[in-house]
Amino acid sequence: MGKLIRLELFNFKSYKGHHTLLFGDSYFTSIIGPNGSGKSNSMDAISFVLGIKSTHLRSAHLKDLVYRGRVLKTSKINDDGSAAAPATNGHANGDGDASDEEAQSQRPGRNDPKSAWVMAVYEDDAGDEQKWKRTITSQGASEYRINDRVVAAQQYNDSLERENILIKARNFLVFQGDVEAIASQSPKDLTKLIEQISGSLEYKAEYERLQEESEQAAENQNYNLHRRRGINSEIKQYQEQKKEAENFQNKSEERDNAIVTHILWKLYHFQRIMAESSVDIQEHQENLKEYRRSVEKYERSLESARAEQLKAQKEVGKVERDIKRKEKEIEDKDNNLVPIDEKIDQTTREILKIRKRADGIIRERDDQARDLEAAKKELNIVEKAQKQFESQWQETLKKQGKQLSEADFKEYNSLRSQVVTKTSGNQTKLDNLVRQMRNDEVTYNSLKGKVEVSKSSVEKLKDEFNLINERKEAIKLTVKDISMEIDAKKKEFNKIQSGRVRLNQRFTEQEEQLQELMKSLVEAENGRKQNDKEHRTKEMIISLKRIYPGVRGRISELCKPKQKKYDEAVATALGRDFNSVIVDTEKTGADCVQYLKDQRFSPMTFIPLDNIKVSAVNANLKGFPKARLTIDTIDFDSSIERAILYACGSSIVCDDTATARHIVHEKGIQVRAVTLDGLVLHKSGLMTGGRGQESKNNKRRFEDHDVDQLRKAVQNKRDELEQIPKPNRKSAAEEALQNDLTGLEQRLQYAKSELAAFEQNFASKKKELAHEKRQLNEMEPRFEEKENELEKTRKKVQEFRDAVAKVQDSVFSDFCKRLGYADIRAYEAQQGSLEQEASEKRNAFELQKQRLKSQLDWETTRHRDTEARVERMEVQIEGLLRDIEAYKSEKDFLESAVKINMDEVTALEDQLHKQKETLAGRTDKVAAARSQLQKHSKDIDSRTKAIATLEAEAQRNSAGRYALLRRCKLEQIAIPLTEESKKLDTLPVEDNFLQADPDAMDVDEDDEPEEVMKDYGINVNFDELPDDLKNPDEEDIEEQLQEKISSLNAELEKLNPNMRAIERLDGVESRLKSTEKDFEDARRAARATRDAFNEVKKKRFDLFNKAFTHISEQISHVYKDLTRSASFPLGGQAYLDIEDSDAPYLSGIKYHAMPPLKRFRDMEHLSGGEKTMAALALLFAVHSYQPSPFFVLDEVDAALDNANVEKIRNYIREHAGPGMQFIVISLKTGLFQGSESLVGVFRDQEANSSKTLTLDLRKYV
Repeated sequence: MGKLIRLELFNFKSYKGHHTLLFGDSYFTSIIGPNGSGKSNSMDAISFVLGIKSTHLRSAHLKDLVYRGRVLKTSKINDDGSAAAPATNGHANGDGDASDEEAQSQRPGRNDPKSAWVMAVYEDDAGDEQKWKRTITSQGASEYRINDRVVAAQQYNDSLERENILIKARNFLVFQGDVEAIASQSPKDLTKLIEQISGSLEYKAEYERLQEESEQAAENQNYNLHRRRGINSEIKQYQEQKKEAENFQNKSEERDNAIVTHILWKLYHFQRIMAESSVDIQEHQENLKEYRRSVEKYERSLESARAEQLKAQKEVGKVERDIKRKEKEIEDKDNNLVPIDEKIDQTTREILKIRKRADGIIRERDDQARDLEAAKKELNIVEKAQKQFESQWQETLKKQGKQLSEADFKEYNSLRSQVVTKTSGNQTKLDNLVRQMRNDEVTYNSLKGKVEVSKSSVEKLKDEFNLINERKEAIKLTVKDISMEIDAKKKEFNKIQSGRVRLNQRFTEQEEQLQELMKSLVEAENGRKQNDKEHRTKEMIISLKRIYPGVRGRISELCKPKQKKYDEAVATALGRDFNSVIVDTEKTGADCVQYLKDQRFSPMTFIPLDNIKVSAVNANLKGFPKARLTIDTIDFDSSIERAILYACGSSIVCDDTATARHIVHEKGIQVRAVTLDGLVLHKSGLMTGGRGQESKNNKRRFEDHDVDQLRKAVQNKRDELEQIPKPNRKSAAEEALQNDLTGLEQRLQYAKSELAAFEQNFASKKKELAHEKRQLNEMEPRFEEKENELEKTRKKVQEFRDAVAKVQDSVFSDFCKRLGYADIRAYEAQQGSLEQEASEKRNAFELQKQRLKSQLDWETTRHRDTEARVERMEVQIEGLLRDIEAYKSEKDFLESAVKINMDEVTALEDQLHKQKETLAGRTDKVAAARSQLQKHSKDIDSRTKAIATLEAEAQRNSAGRYALLRRCKLEQIAIPLTEESKKLDTLPVEDNFLQADPDAMDVDEDDEPEEVMKDYGINVNFDELPDDLKNPDEEDIEEQLQEKISSLNAELEKLNPNMRAIERLDGVESRLKSTEKDFEDARRAARATRDAFNEVKKKRFDLFNKAFTHISEQISHVYKDLTRSASFPLGGQAYLDIEDSDAPYLSGIKYHAMPPLKRFRDMEHLSGGEKTMAALALLFAVHSYQPSPFFVLDEVDAALDNANVEKIRNYIREHAGPGMQFIVISLKTGLFQGSESLVGVFRDQEANSSKTLTLDLRKYV
């Protein structure tokens, strides 16, 4: 095999311009260089020139592989030395919406290259060089050249495959980071890899196409085979049906003759019964006329008695209404009397209360009058004292009437000078004492005035305090009286309200009793209707038993529960079949249904014993405790066991709900469970409860007299309710009391607020009085102290005055004797001092008089106000007394009116009693007349019932005759008719007799009998009917005829022929011939496609199996060589496991590797180095099947330790040689130092390009 000599690059990725990677004759070349230098771009260059797509070369487009010399500011250098453009908004390669500036910055420079190429120079086994060149054009497309000749991509690929370079398998290229992925790839991927290596993948499309064609041909063959078989069976079937059709025609004719005989027999007996019934009806109608004429007399007497009874009832009703009206008037007047008495009592209490208050005010007025008289007397005393003083003063002036001369005045002055000289010391002291005394007197008088004012205030406050206290006590009494009055009113109001509540309760009780009676009346009416319905049903059952001997009766009458506790459960379990009627045959049931229609009776359910379908009872239901089958709880005759089994079905009777729930829900048995109290648990999970069917012993019978008694009781209860006053309307007394209570409560609230104000005023006055007393107590000691001090000063002044007077007396003794004065002071008093004293006395009198006048005015005003209050109260009392007189006169008027009304009510009650006696007598007459009428009407009823029964019988037979004739017309049954008879075609299909309106009003026609039979002009010829069938005493004739028809019908139903079988037989035979031809064609096509598919399948299997066998054998040896060491000379184990040996290319292949001295583990549980060794072993084994001339490894030793790197190096050195060239890109010294040559890649920053150097290491060995 050849080898790769060199690799030339031009403007490829980080390589600017032309570069050559020289491998020469070395079989183990290592490409080394620092990170970012562009050494991995050499791997991309080898992959690119060999035709690998750009998506596997870390680029999205081919243009991205062209060298870009300009490095952007925002770019970064990749590990391969290329410049990566910045991402913009998540769009790869700058294809997003960038701005113009950014787009300009990301475009190649003006001198950047627009194209690039890589050329691999390969030397084959003959020593000839081949140049494979792949170019990226300026348009971004690929151009392929072989030896400088442009070729197509397929030719390029074929040229590589001739040298065993399989691009699809890529088994000779190991990219950076793909080593572990190769070891951990899925079984399907590994299968696909082996298919690519083996070449079996080329047959995949043809394999799948032929497989589909083979399956389609086989399916078409089977389809035609089934068609042929179906047509053969169809032919056999039509041959059998031809025989059945001939037999069917014979049986049909025999059946038609039997039907005609049966119809003639029924028509003959219908006509016979109709004739007999007509004779009996005519006889009963003649007798009925005689009975009706005798009953008319009793009807007239009953009508007369009812008219008199109605008249008496009207009179009684009129009197009762008059009594109620009068009682209403009495009640209204009584209600009006209650507020009048209340008003009188209230007014009387108001008068007493006002008088009580007036007495207190009168006492207060008398006290005020006494105080006023005392003030007047005190003022008179002061005025008299003032007059006495003035008279005494005038007398004093008269006595002191002497006059001095000028010489006397001079002498007086000279002597006064001497006195002053002699008494200057004492006079000075006297003057000081006098000034002090005057100051003390001022203080004394001030304190005295304050004390007097304080005492006056205390007295005044005491009076006000006492007055407030009295008014407060009066208000308390008022509050107490009002509270007592409110309590009394409330008691009375509660009493009236309790009476109304009792009245309400009584009304409610009466109303409830009325409702109960109404309910009982409704139940009675419903019960009577139910009894009537039950009676009619029983009569109908009796009629059916009489007419049709095959009628057994209702299920409820033919069976009964074994124990009483099962009654409710059995009635519920039977459900709607409880009242179903058991008949012997289906025909009897059909006749009964037709009879019910003819009689216009309500529908009934019939259970025929001959063909009722009964399901087998589940045997698993018999083993449960507290549960038994419903049929086991019933006693019945064995002849109706099938009907009872049908009615009971698969139901069971359980003692309680828990047992039923256990069987239905927990055990999951599909059964209808019924408890003893009637609760039903259905199969579907539903629950039903409530009142079930009543048994025949639990039904209460209601007669007419029961309903009449209930109606009378309802009317009596309504009369009692009407006599009870309306419960919701308040009486006048209650409303008056409520109004009074409202007024009293307002008054009480006002009085309490007034009392609270008085309490507050009382406390305030009390505090004010205490304050004044405290001040008075504080001033009185000061006043007494000042009074004592003043008295002492006066004594001292008097002493000094006496000393001065003594000197004066000695100096003025001659002067006074001469002038006639006792002493000089008398003279001085006459001249001034006495005047001053008199003036002071007058001022004192005036002050006292003003004080007394002010007090007198205040007392007078207060007395006048009190007098006015007393007068107002007296006027109020007089007004209230007048109101009492008015109330009493109104009360007397109402009482007299009530007495008159009561007398009128008594008279009306006497009249009512008499009229009720009259009504009772007339009611007895009506009852007696009704009894006589009912007694004589029984014969008419019996005759009427007999006529109705005969008419019903005749109508039933007439309807039966019409139904048979209508059936013959519709079904075209040919029956023999007489010569004068009309044809069956003239028979109306819908007869008015049978389609009578059920809602039409019944009209009694006493004279003319109703036409109940019609022959429609059709006369049947019974000559063909055998004589033995005309005998009415034969009971089993119809059964024999029916049995014969049924047996023939059963035979015909069993035959069920295809009348068109003969016609269809010929068509099926011709269709068989064409189907045989289609089947042979499909079989030949299926054989051809199957053979072609098996041939392709064998080729694909052989190719795949050959490659798999080789790789599975080699992988064990390769893995042992890679993992063998001095410590583990045997190495590890690795093998391939195929899932499907018949079609291995359709299943997966699992790769297992066990490193030395380690147990088996899945590939994903191995370490990174172990995965790398396993992956390399797989690659080397796969490569050994169809080995490529060279093997390129890109940093496969990244996850390996030094020991494993050394093993890889040794393996490569051992296997490198002719036919196996290794090109390794590595950074591990342990790997590339064992290579034969080195290619160094470095980054030239000035040229902005990656550059290479080549070194042959063999020269240095």
